Amino acid sequence: MSYVDGFACAVPTANKEQYLSYAKLAASVFKEHGAEQVIECWGDDVPDGKVTSFPLAVQRKADETIVFSWIRWPSRAIRDQAWEKAMQDPRLSPEENPMPFDGKRLIYGGFEMLLEV
Repeated sequence: MSYVDGFACAVPTANKEQYLSYAKLAASVFKEHGAEQVIECWGDDVPDGKVTSFPLAVQRKADETIVFSWIRWPSRAIRDQAWEKAMQDPRLSPEENPMPFDGKRLIYGGFEMLLEV
């Protein structure tokens, strides 16, 4: 079954188009290295929580929007190889293409898929 990388971050709302350009470039790099699908979602109905929530998890500021995204890979092995290659790709270097958000507040992880319907 497929393997998924999941991400959540807070992007300055004013940087939406810049983020989209960044995401398109990153998606093309990941697809070149084996990603089956890259999904980027701009928060529209992301409520604040008292104990847990996306806004709390990424320390969203008033002028930021939550982004939720994932990459589906054929397997963890392909994902591991792809990330190694992608991190060496100059198109994704911070000098060449800086992230349009605070990467220190990015939440990410890799997940084995249990069910796909």
